Amino acid sequence: MSEPAQPSGGEGDVNTLRILVATDCHLGYMEKDEIRRFDSFQAFEEICALADKNKVDFILLGGDLFHENKPSRSTLVKTIEILRRYCLNDQPVKFQVVSDQTVNFPNRFGKVNYEDPNFNVGLPVFTIHGNHDDPAGVDNLSAIDILSACNLVNYFGKMDLGGSGVGQIAVYPVLVKKGMTSVALYGLGNIRDERLNRMFQTPHSVQWMRPGTQDGESASDWFNILVLHQNRIKTNPKSAINEHFLPRFLDFIVWGHEHECLIDPQEVPGMGFHITQPGSSVATSLIDGEAKPKHVLLLEIKGNQYRPTKIPLRSVVLKDEADVNSNDQDSVLEHLDKIVRNLIEKSSQPTASRSEPKLPLVRIKVDYSGFSTINPQRFGQKYVGKVANPQDILIFSKSAKKRQTTGDHIDDSEKLRPEELNQQTIEALVAESNLVPFELHILCPFAPCLRME
Repeated sequence: MSEPAQPSGGEGDVNTLRILVATDCHLGYMEKDEIRRFDSFQAFEEICALADKNKVDFILLGGDLFHENKPSRSTLVKTIEILRRYCLNDQPVKFQVVSDQTVNFPNRFGKVNYEDPNFNVGLPVFTIHGNHDDPAGVDNLSAIDILSACNLVNYFGKMDLGGSGVGQIAVYPVLVKKGMTSVALYGLGNIRDERLNRMFQTPHSVQWMRPGTQDGESASDWFNILVLHQNRIKTNPKSAINEHFLPRFLDFIVWGHEHECLIDPQEVPGMGFHITQPGSSVATSLIDGEAKPKHVLLLEIKGNQYRPTKIPLRSVVLKDEADVNSNDQDSVLEHLDKIVRNLIEKSSQPTASRSEPKLPLVRIKVDYSGFSTINPQRFGQKYVGKVANPQDILIFSKSAKKRQTTGDHIDDSEKLRPEELNQQTIEALVAESNLVPFELHILCPFAPCLRME
């Protein structure tokens, strides 16, 4: 298997393939918010600008380009404008797609977009779909299909779940060659985690197609990349994809869907491949995982060696979080004001993509065990126009008390979510009910039925 290395040469090396990797752009997120409606588009434009600045061969996206399954016309227009601005130009494309493109791109045209003689594509974009922008409906189409039909992106990894039972899929790679470097790019668009989990554990349900022997090359000469969009870390292992389900011939994996930025490639013990988790390019929630600085990855591949370089996103202004615990309410208010002022001052420096500073997202967690809370709306009024979320700067919590349990605790809310139910358990229950005869029991035959109002 390949190892991170320092491949010789740079952007002018004819044998080095340069890829900018990003995921979970969530275009259109908070589009109705007066302050934050442009955040996702500014981050996406910065990604495209970084690709242009670093002279990459193409952009690789790991799903959830859009936040809504049916994005608004405004979101579609802004997305198309950004892609046209950065992707349609006279720059030469220095790599070739040598696989069967009608299989890789199953649309009406069946070819990579830069080979269309009617378009000048200088910066190709390859993307899979995520769970937010997955295909649906009678024609099984998504918003990504609209961009693909406009010849702005290369949409791959769209699976046709054929067969019986859990279904069967065949994952064909997009074979990319640049000079002496050969890359097999596998894409797996989002499939419901419970179903894909069962497919991986069912023999012959997931078939990985390897490059054939041609021109003296064997399958081992290809650098194998997989981009997927699934749950990676979950308390319920049936609702996530175990890294050990993936084939060992892979060299590098781009994991979408998880929003925490773990950009540095990590080796999976016993598997031989490395995983990068770029995380979302825009903060969609105020949780610890999204508090980390946002990055994209510049991946340089030469032969069977690669060099990862993480690049910070300057347009994303993230929140900082502090825990506060005090007995004196006046001192608490003074301390909270000091924290917010410091964060505002810290975020006041101009970004790379904007000459004016952006408003920061600020959240402060206050432990109020044994004390009264502070009105968060009244506290936030003084910061209107200074932070992006004045209405929910403060979040109050109490110290959790540990409870002794005799067995594993099961959250009742999980039982009420149909998407979390295990299909294998349902089939077992149906089979069991067919074997056991029904019995009729009369409960309390002489007592009237009582209903509690």
